[in-house]
Amino acid sequence: MRPMKQAVYSSRTADKFVVRLPDGMRERIAEVARNHHRSMNSEIIARLEQSLLQEGALDDDSAMRLDSPELTLHERELLQRFRQLAHRQQNALIALIAQDAEAAKEEG
Repeated sequence: MRPMKQAVYSSRTADKFVVRLPDGMRERIAEVARNHHRSMNSEIIARLEQSLLQEGALDDDSAMRLDSPELTLHERELLQRFRQLAHRQQNALIALIAQDAEAAKEEG
């Protein structure tokens, strides 16, 4: 496990990118973010990171940092434990979470 580094991220220094969302998507993101107790920005970043990690497009150095102010203490602990899993276990856990989210979406 690598030692935690000091946060160098701030909303002023972070890269910014304007995204045009289809009708209704902003409201859906807001609702999901509320359910996960995150900001919309944190929700979008988490989902992009998950997608890129699944595709192997992110390595450990470019992935979400444990000292990111976007993460709650609980999220940091979960992320740290997730990173300790073998790649096969990470993929299995992501698949289970996606399946559970899809089932919950169908029920709701």
